[in-house]
Amino acid sequence: MFDLHRLRLLRELKHRGTLAAVAAALSYSPSTVSQQLSQLEKEAGVRLLEPVGRGVRLTAQAEILVAHTEAVLERLERAEADIAASLTELTGTVRVAAFQTAALALVPPALSVLREAHPALRVSVTQMEPETALPGLQTRDFDLVVAEEYPGNPNPRPAGVEEEDLLDDPVRLAVPDGAEAPAAPTAALRAQAGRPWVLEPAGTAARHWAMTLCRAAGFEPDVRFETADLLIHLRLVERGHAVALLPDLVWNGQDPTVALRRLPRGQNARRIFTVVRRGGSGHPAVRACRRALRQAAATLTASGYAPPG
Repeated sequence: MFDLHRLRLLRELKHRGTLAAVAAALSYSPSTVSQQLSQLEKEAGVRLLEPVGRGVRLTAQAEILVAHTEAVLERLERAEADIAASLTELTGTVRVAAFQTAALALVPPALSVLREAHPALRVSVTQMEPETALPGLQTRDFDLVVAEEYPGNPNPRPAGVEEEDLLDDPVRLAVPDGAEAPAAPTAALRAQAGRPWVLEPAGTAARHWAMTLCRAAGFEPDVRFETADLLIHLRLVERGHAVALLPDLVWNGQDPTVALRRLPRGQNARRIFTVVRRGGSGHPAVRACRRALRQAAATLTASGYAPPG
């Protein structure tokens, strides 16, 4: 009989990559993790790890064990959901990760709904971009992730997750007041070819989408500023230092403070959705969070949060 705790350590190593990362995540010493995995090798009767440079990697037999561990953990998570569903009051903690504009515009009203409906439920929220949060969902650092997806740039999906749409959020070209910006979407983009741009960091889905958009319009943007903080994007445009691509959630019902132009059809909105583990999707706390976020998104959309045009 395999020890479940040791199996979980092996699974963590697969997802986190190093013994040091596993130890840091679980508040163990690397030597303790190594000792536990050595004991698991004895239980399995086969080699589970092999050295690669200064690190280790899983053997084919270890990968088999991890696959079965995933199935066991999913079943245990379903059991936890069933027990929670049998209780009359929703309690415990649900851990949510959300990217910046969702954390500003969707999470606070959702928290208000949850506080009113389930006062004993503790909701923990971390602001984090989907590229980092989605792997954290798989390693059980989070129970629910609010994610975004740009046209033609789907995020890598961990295995064993379920998605649910919240809304489509329009994205617009934002230019400083007085800057040339024709009404036609492609012409408006081309008019910014010689101006400084602020974009999200290289390697992000948003950056890849933005670069593809500009190149399709026939130019390479002069990216002088890089940050994942869209409020900094906005400030740079307001002060006339840069051009940006801003989603409507940035305004959160407020009047725009910069000139906005529509983007070409098919490239003018990002998809916002929630992601949960398949085994945990039936947990009452996760379902309650999803309902609250759907309500927040519906209320925001009904209020006409998007700027005109």
